[in-house]
Amino acid sequence: MLNNWDKWMAKKHKKIRLRCQKGIPPSLRGRAWQYLSGSKVKLEQNIGKFDELDLLPGDPKWLDVIERDLHRQFPFHEMFVSRGGHGQQDLFRVLKAYTLYRPEEGYCQAQAPIAAVLLMHMPAEQAFWCLVQICEKYLPGYYSEKLEAIQLDGQILFSLLHKVSPVAYKHLSKQKIDPILYMTEWFMCAFSRTLPWSSVLRVWDMFFCEGVKIIFRVGLVLLKHTLGSSDKLKSCQGQYETMERLRALSPKIMQETFLVQEVRCWGTVWVATLLDWAALGWAELA
Repeated sequence: MLNNWDKWMAKKHKKIRLRCQKGIPPSLRGRAWQYLSGSKVKLEQNIGKFDELDLLPGDPKWLDVIERDLHRQFPFHEMFVSRGGHGQQDLFRVLKAYTLYRPEEGYCQAQAPIAAVLLMHMPAEQAFWCLVQICEKYLPGYYSEKLEAIQLDGQILFSLLHKVSPVAYKHLSKQKIDPILYMTEWFMCAFSRTLPWSSVLRVWDMFFCEGVKIIFRVGLVLLKHTLGSSDKLKSCQGQYETMERLRALSPKIMQETFLVQEVRCWGTVWVATLLDWAALGWAELA
């Protein structure tokens, strides 16, 4: 597929989607993410750009914040366990380069775990362009200062929850829990700080192929299976208890096989509704 990528994308995209849903082989994952996201083309159109940004000093106000965040990203992973190690150095380079590439946006803390996951699968230059694609193509506006896009998608998620799980929707409405309180880290970090590692990789395989709708599907699966029945709500009588439950999700519903199967099953049921809501929301924002 990768060796004849344009042909597959043009004529057999459905098969690519099914392959991503089944899970990309680990040895090919980094390369596949670059093809799926379009970051490979982006890099080829901007040869030398990353090296140019890498040599620039950067804005001190962003450098200080980035430096403070480096040790918080996957601290037990061999790439990032050492302060000043090659993993943290590459993470700093990628995040600094983005602040120079998009100075009007600068740096957002949620970009750090995204970049760290990318660096586990590809060199710094490729990770940078993949990060650019995530920020500009997949999650546009998520990392801007006012977070308008994430707030809008929170309302879209809540409206979809009304259709998918009226019980969970009613409970969250009754407790006056705004979506921004529980879905911000989920969406902005693409679940990289929420799910078990094997589930993160499977979700990202589908996310790079199908886009932000995968993030919505995962969020709805988690909400439905956490708050979607009267039995589940017995221990969530108040706002505090509900938020604690959403912070400490059941390992069962986050397990790779269960989660991916739920996401795949739900796709055909309400994806059209999601697209309609998203189009409406973005039109209102514009």
